[in-house]
Amino acid sequence: MRPTSPRVLRRGHGRSARTAAALTVLAAVMLTGVQPTSAAAAPHRPAVPVPGARPAELSPEEHAALLKEAAELAVSLLSALNLDPRESLRPADAAKDADGTVHFRYNRSFAALPVLGGDLIVHRTARGALTATRAHPAPIAVPGTTPTIPATQVMGALHAPALPDLVLWAGGTTPALAWESVLPGTQDDGTPSERHVVTDATTGTELYAFEDVRTGVGQGQYNGTVPLGTKQNFLLYELNDVARGGHKTYDLRRGTSGQGTLFTKWSDKWGDGTQSSPETAAVDAHYGAAMTWDYFKNVHGRTGIRGDGAAAYSRVHAGDNYKNAYWSGDCFCMTYGDGAGNARPLTELDVAGHEMAHGVTFATAGLKYARESGGLNEATSDIFGTGVAFYADDADDVPSYLMGKLIDINGNGTPLRYLDRPSRDGHSPDYWYDGIGDIDVHYSSGPANHFFYLLAEGSGAKTINGIAYDSPTVDGAAVPGIGRVNAERIWYRALTTYMTTTTDYSGARAATLQAAADLFGADSGTVATVAATWSAVNVTG
Repeated sequence: MRPTSPRVLRRGHGRSARTAAALTVLAAVMLTGVQPTSAAAAPHRPAVPVPGARPAELSPEEHAALLKEAAELAVSLLSALNLDPRESLRPADAAKDADGTVHFRYNRSFAALPVLGGDLIVHRTARGALTATRAHPAPIAVPGTTPTIPATQVMGALHAPALPDLVLWAGGTTPALAWESVLPGTQDDGTPSERHVVTDATTGTELYAFEDVRTGVGQGQYNGTVPLGTKQNFLLYELNDVARGGHKTYDLRRGTSGQGTLFTKWSDKWGDGTQSSPETAAVDAHYGAAMTWDYFKNVHGRTGIRGDGAAAYSRVHAGDNYKNAYWSGDCFCMTYGDGAGNARPLTELDVAGHEMAHGVTFATAGLKYARESGGLNEATSDIFGTGVAFYADDADDVPSYLMGKLIDINGNGTPLRYLDRPSRDGHSPDYWYDGIGDIDVHYSSGPANHFFYLLAEGSGAKTINGIAYDSPTVDGAAVPGIGRVNAERIWYRALTTYMTTTTDYSGARAATLQAAADLFGADSGTVATVAATWSAVNVTG
């Protein structure tokens, strides 16, 4: 199945003349105005966000109006940014700060060909001053748009079920005419696969490849008795949360495709806390979706995954003995397996938050699920999945920095991932190193997860909610924490305002520094702490 979301665009507003005069173009993550001093030179103060830099809560109508505004700005941006006249911009997302600053994220095309890895973000202050962040600083242009390698040759070489699409690849050093193929299939653990392969249309070499189904793991039965959003439809009740965009939960009944059957019943009491009732897993998934919706709305001002007030949906009881869960932008849904022996549904709260956070990433920065950007994509979901758990503060699943701690996915009582010291899982590195992009994205997420924990809580031994942590740094130097919610806000702003599809660890550092400067002031101790914390996981520039 071919996902359509990556082709969506967005735009901003403003007059062409003023745009041309005011626009300052910033390449990828080369963001100006942030010159962090050392942590020692800038004493750490309690982190207090600048009110105007907080995200404004937008209604679906306000979000749609911003997208319309972004579309109107698109034509004038071509000349203001010195783009090739054969380019066009389409809005993909829009956000607004409390002080009136708006951020328009665009997808680009060149001579009617989609540009991959060339996304663009335009920032406009309330006074009309414009700056921009580009995923690729070089001009997006190629000598011609006629491929040397025919589509049929690429299709045959990859054993693809359909002809590839002609695109312009801008994620490398030099833009190139390329073929994009989508290879559907099944991953080793039974998760559906939508692998994209980008092939140079002149040489036939592979330029890039990424997976478009984002996976995670979890387990349900840990939320206890919780409130659920339901709807009465004549004599039946439905798992249909009308207060949260109409999020629905369906039963796949061991199937692997289709929407499934909506959970309905005569009474409004669901599940019994055991696996003998199919409703029990549905309760966990439905509650997890509700808490994730509330978290993003109340902490980050985002209404729904796309920010447009529309709900995704959940599917439980997927496959037979399927030990995973995943997000798909194609169906705009979360899917949960029942685990080993169909006895452990993967619907734990932080996992539900993890999966829906993939949707937020999909709708904003679009971090490609490969190399370093893939690790950052996974870390983003771990970070916000953790945030959802702390936000819900559920007594039956005490919030922690241990992802999937109740799952026992390893069979020995250990959690899936440790944010305080990722290497405890036996696979994830604690610190960045050259070549980290070559390992599985679930493991290359380690340094970003470690960065987030250190930024939230600081290094060294401590006990949080009865759980002991002892987080190290690469050089043994201590770093302070700024508080979990502030760390979440920095990561969210970096993701939605500055990161692009191909952001790597160096880019994430620059994006979070800029986000911290926006939220707390460029000369604040918080910016210095962010810089010191990245250095603590060996990301220095």
